[in-house]
Amino acid sequence: MKQSIDAVYQSYFNDIYRYLLSLCRDHHAAEDLVQETFVRAYLYLEHYEGEKVKPWLFTVAHNAFIDYIRKRSRVRLKGDKYLSALPDKQISIEDKIVTDEQITEIISLLENIPEKQKYALLLHDFHQLNYNEAASVMNVSLSHFKILLYRARQAIRKKKGGENT
Repeated sequence: MKQSIDAVYQSYFNDIYRYLLSLCRDHHAAEDLVQETFVRAYLYLEHYEGEKVKPWLFTVAHNAFIDYIRKRSRVRLKGDKYLSALPDKQISIEDKIVTDEQITEIISLLENIPEKQKYALLLHDFHQLNYNEAASVMNVSLSHFKILLYRARQAIRKKKGGENT
């Protein structure tokens, strides 16, 4: 592994942040989880033997999210539920509004889908991990991952079809 943690952070910060934000739907929690992900990555990056860092980093992020959910289930706090895209100084206000609307639509489509199906869809369709990488992140077999992804896509199609009628 020849990439430094700084290079990994610069390359994958946005992907990891958006993935975690889509899972927890809380900007502050997503920021904390991103930091936790990169701290964990820093501790183990020198010992990482794999070729691709991105799937491994998504695995670290997914595990950080699971730990966060476990801790949160013990303590129930109510907070604001809002979603905002990463601030980007190069996009116009109109583009930001369109992006926010698209993210809001995606979140609403994913709202009532079972968690594992949602994770499968996010990892493969939105974060472009291949089947094997995404199945590895979720710690499920390849065939089970494909079933989860298929069912998630079917649920989205059904939901979108129901809106149009």
